[in-house]
Amino acid sequence: MRAIVVRKFGATPEVADMPMPEPGPGSVRVQLEAAGVNPFDQRMATGYLDGKLPHDFPMILGVDGAGTIASLGRGVSRFTVGDRVVGKFLTPPAGHGSFAEYAVLPEGATLVSIPNGVPTVTAAALPTAGVTAQDLVDATRIEPGQTVLIVGATGGVGSFLVQLANIAGAHVIATARGPAADQMTRLGAAETVDYTVGPVRDQVAATHPGGIDILFDLVSPPEALTELTTLVRDGGTVYSTIGSASEHALRARDITGGNMESKGRALELSRLIQRVADGDVVVPIDATVPLADGPAVIGAHGARGKTVLAI
Repeated sequence: MRAIVVRKFGATPEVADMPMPEPGPGSVRVQLEAAGVNPFDQRMATGYLDGKLPHDFPMILGVDGAGTIASLGRGVSRFTVGDRVVGKFLTPPAGHGSFAEYAVLPEGATLVSIPNGVPTVTAAALPTAGVTAQDLVDATRIEPGQTVLIVGATGGVGSFLVQLANIAGAHVIATARGPAADQMTRLGAAETVDYTVGPVRDQVAATHPGGIDILFDLVSPPEALTELTTLVRDGGTVYSTIGSASEHALRARDITGGNMESKGRALELSRLIQRVADGDVVVPIDATVPLADGPAVIGAHGARGKTVLAI
């Protein structure tokens, strides 16, 4: 089967022929039709999980994937052959991911059925980015009327976070280049801030001199996040998804939050994809590219929404 692999940490991703995986007891083999691309894929290729999980090489990349159940291992009861499913294809040992024509997962992993009416490509864009956004909103317990600033709003996580914060009743401020402002408004942002025309902190401070309640920062390094945190009222909430928050400094101002690493699994993914099926959440897909062209988009920047590989 065809798959996108790296042969060692730090190697350039390439398309290669790999053996067909076989499902063991309690596992299913999924024939993948689409796979979502995330910044984490590049981090994994460069060794982010080295020492945290065992790895097999050549390492097949990809966490998010959707397709149909092709075969069942002994004892599987949750799924049947032909079921449409979506999930996170990262279990020990790492290296058997979703950037492939087939992949195997335990039936108890983060794997859920795709509701009728949700296209497979749409489902594939959800697991990592969508569930991270859901986890942020759940952890923050947003109250109606609170002011929420989302820095990095046009990316995968941000596109979902704008919608979910709006659904929770927040007044959402989204950072976006000028041409993307309309998209952010359609997703639920009450305001947009163009970070190319001046510092975000200065622009938000001018329009919200009393401060904001919640800051979700998906892109800023530690120094920039520290500056933005001055916008947050004492007792507010700050979350970084890239490890930039100083939790000690936040606690000194009675600010909750910190560095978020998504723990969401099947329950959260099932809840989120049902929101998509119900029409409450839109999945913004910026580009769909064939598997053969996948190495070129791993680690790429600047997408408005999600990039999905068509397999």
